[in-house]
Amino acid sequence: MSRYDLTDFEWRVIEPLLPNRPRGVPRVDDRRTLNGIFWVLRSGAPWRDLPERYGPRATCYNRFNRWRQVGVWDRLMDAISAAHDGQIQMIDSTSVRAHQRAATAKRRAQITVSVDHAAGSRPRSTSSSTRKASRSDSV
Repeated sequence: MSRYDLTDFEWRVIEPLLPNRPRGVPRVDDRRTLNGIFWVLRSGAPWRDLPERYGPRATCYNRFNRWRQVGVWDRLMDAISAAHDGQIQMIDSTSVRAHQRAATAKRRAQITVSVDHAAGSRPRSTSSSTRKASRSDSV
């Protein structure tokens, strides 16, 4: 068992929720395919680097995309969260704020943005207006 593979408990929760319509071709093992999908998602590796133990990479990639389009992943996440009684917490990186120096802030410039939308004025930077005023006084 790899560190990214599903546990037996997780598999028992997920298995009944998976679509299971035969298409004429013998179906590849769902658990192995899911473990391959999770390996790619968790490791950040490209699909072409998927280890052979997870089966054909085209199968994993196609199933991931097909299930995304029909909403299978949303149902799986809801079921896993419910099975763990809300003890799972996930962080979406789009909602995590980075420190201002983690981006492109230069020379410790302080940027203050107005969040009062009722005021009706454009947000201004406090440090730039202070700098302009001090230059005009010294001339």
